[in-house]
Amino acid sequence: MKIAVAGLGYVGMSLSVLLAQRHEVVALDISQSRVDFVNSKKSPIADAEIDKFFAEKELNLVATTCPQTAFFGVDYIIVATPTDYDPKLNFFDTSSVVSVVKLAREVAPDAMVVIKSTIPVGFTEGLFQQGFENVMFSPEFLREGSALSDNLYPSRIIVGFCAEKQKKHAEEFAKILQESALSQNVPTLIVGASEAEAVKLFANTFLALRVAFFNELDSYAELRGLDTRQIIEGVCFDSRIGSNYNNPSFGYGGYCLPKDTKQLLANYQQVPNNIISAIVDANSTRKDFIAERIIEMNPKVVGIYKLAMKANSDNFRHSSVQGIMKRVKAKGIEVVVYEPTFKGETFFNSRIIRDLGKFKKISDVIAANRFDDELLDVREKVYSRDLFLRD
Repeated sequence: MKIAVAGLGYVGMSLSVLLAQRHEVVALDISQSRVDFVNSKKSPIADAEIDKFFAEKELNLVATTCPQTAFFGVDYIIVATPTDYDPKLNFFDTSSVVSVVKLAREVAPDAMVVIKSTIPVGFTEGLFQQGFENVMFSPEFLREGSALSDNLYPSRIIVGFCAEKQKKHAEEFAKILQESALSQNVPTLIVGASEAEAVKLFANTFLALRVAFFNELDSYAELRGLDTRQIIEGVCFDSRIGSNYNNPSFGYGGYCLPKDTKQLLANYQQVPNNIISAIVDANSTRKDFIAERIIEMNPKVVGIYKLAMKANSDNFRHSSVQGIMKRVKAKGIEVVVYEPTFKGETFFNSRIIRDLGKFKKISDVIAANRFDDELLDVREKVYSRDLFLRD
């Protein structure tokens, strides 16, 4: 088949590579640099598996900034453009998705449009009611840094449709994903579009709940002088609880969890709730707690070791360490940042220090959301809650 993918972020890039193993794929993005990367067989995002596929496999993949070129003669158009929570609107900003859906109807009216961007519950059905009859939704379940791997070995495949006449297309699209994956017998659900949207938001909010729970366990143990690691290990030996998402941090961050939890809470208007709102509040409380611990050390200069929320990621958006920076700076303490991948000279008006030795020397306290061996020689300066040395 011929498939277009709109958006070359984590979702769009990994899907483009996945599907280009078996199908003709044209990727669309507004960034000429990202398009140039793809056409040069290089990944514009940090993902070792994508780099390996470009180096070792023949992929039927080209990229363009022209919608007419991307959408001409395609069977499916996958929308993977970014959405973000808008606190003023109290809802996701879905303008990029709407723009692509409208373009798709103009350029390729017979193509099925599959939204992969995270959207509010009821969004796809709303488009269908407005006359966009070829639109479906399929949630993506990816981790930054391993997006292609998570598509090759998916935990489940879910496709949501709005009308019975779309069901065969939903089943066909699920089959396309399954055939491109390396794992067999992937659990597959064909459901209503709104139910599929809810799956995405509730799944990510539950993961945020786990992060928040173990962070609050850590806060308790640290203030009471207890060994957090021993407590967590004892709790997680229970097979019903397990050991996923149990490593303490400065708070959950990244592309998905902050915005998805807030969006789900916005969807709870007129619906009684306690837990969902508490998850959102808990992340802010954790940042307050971490910042207070750092401030209590009376540093003149606090060094922030890397801006990304996790190892092997180039994503700074909504990383929890930014919240720590703002709280520390509000107390009049100088903050400097070591982030070798950042191209600017300052970040939120804090100096970027690219010389690691200089960074270590001038920092009285080094805040590291995730510890790294290159900090071992200044371990006594480092404040981190990374107890298991993993994400």
